[in-house]
Amino acid sequence: MSQTLASVQTLLQTRGYIADEYVAMSVYLAMKLRKPLLIEGPAGVGKTEIAKVMAQALETELIRLQCYEGLDANHAIYEWNYQHQLLYLKVAPLPPTEEYTNENPFGEIENTLFSEKFLLKRPLLKALTQPKAPVLLIDEVDRADEEFESFLLEMLSDWQITIPEIGTIKATHIPHVILTGNRTRELSEALRRRCLYLWIDYPPFEKELAIVKSKVEQIDATLARQITAFMQELRQQRLNKVPGIAETLDWAEALAGMHIQHLEKSLVESTLGVVLKDWQDIRQTQLSLSELFEKVGIKSKWEDA
Repeated sequence: MSQTLASVQTLLQTRGYIADEYVAMSVYLAMKLRKPLLIEGPAGVGKTEIAKVMAQALETELIRLQCYEGLDANHAIYEWNYQHQLLYLKVAPLPPTEEYTNENPFGEIENTLFSEKFLLKRPLLKALTQPKAPVLLIDEVDRADEEFESFLLEMLSDWQITIPEIGTIKATHIPHVILTGNRTRELSEALRRRCLYLWIDYPPFEKELAIVKSKVEQIDATLARQITAFMQELRQQRLNKVPGIAETLDWAEALAGMHIQHLEKSLVESTLGVVLKDWQDIRQTQLSLSELFEKVGIKSKWEDA
C-alpha cells in the first residue's frame, strides 16, 4: 500500500473532508490492513462521506448497499434474472428425442439457466468481481436484521460468496469496506471482530466552523460563526432528533444563498425546518429562541472572525 498516514490525511482534506488525526489513522489502517472499517456515531456527522471521499481519493468505484429492515440475500448479494430465464426457455432448442430417456435430458439447459449469463449482481457480489478494488459502503448496517449479518461474515472473513447453483466466487480484488451505523441496535460480536472501529461524534465549535467555511465558500464570516454557535447550543437542548453537520451545512447554504449576513430571530424561526425535522423540536425551539440567542451571545461566539 503506497499511502502513508500523512498522504491519507492530505487526500481527505483536499477533497473537502476535514479529518482529525484519529479519523485519518483509522482510514489509513483500514486501507493498509485491508480490513473493514465500522464507523458509528449520531446521524449527520459525516460517516457516509468518508466512503465517498475514500473512493475519490483512490480513483475507484463506490458501491453502496443501503441497509433496511428485511434486507435479504436477493437484494444484497445476487438474484436470478427470471424474465431472461423464461425468455431463454422459450427459444432454447429441445434435446433430441432419443435423449429423453437420459436421467437429466435438460441438464445443459439447466446449466445455462443458472450461469453468470443470467446472474444479477447486487452490491456485495459486484464488489467482489470488479477489475479494480472498489470502495464498498454498507450504510446503516444496524437497520438490517441480525440474520443479514450472517450473510456478511463469509465475505468479510474469506472475501468470497457462495452461490448454490454456481459455487464459490472469490474476490478478484479485495474491496475497501466501510460499514456505518447509528446504534439503533447492537451489532453482533462476530461482525465487530472482523472490523476496525471508529466513533465519530458531533464536532466542537472550531471544527464545525471550519467545515462550514470549507463547504460553503460564499458564506459571510459573521454568519458562519453565528450559525455554528447556534447549532452547538441547539444540540444541548432536549430534542427528539438532534441535527448533525449535514443540517448545519444545509442551513448555511440556504442562508448564504439568500445573501444573509447575520442571524435574526424572525429569520431563524422561519427557517428552522431546514435544521429540525420534528414538529415538537421546532415548536420547542421557537419558544426558547430568546434564551438560545442569549446563551450564544454570552459565549461571545458571534463576533466576526
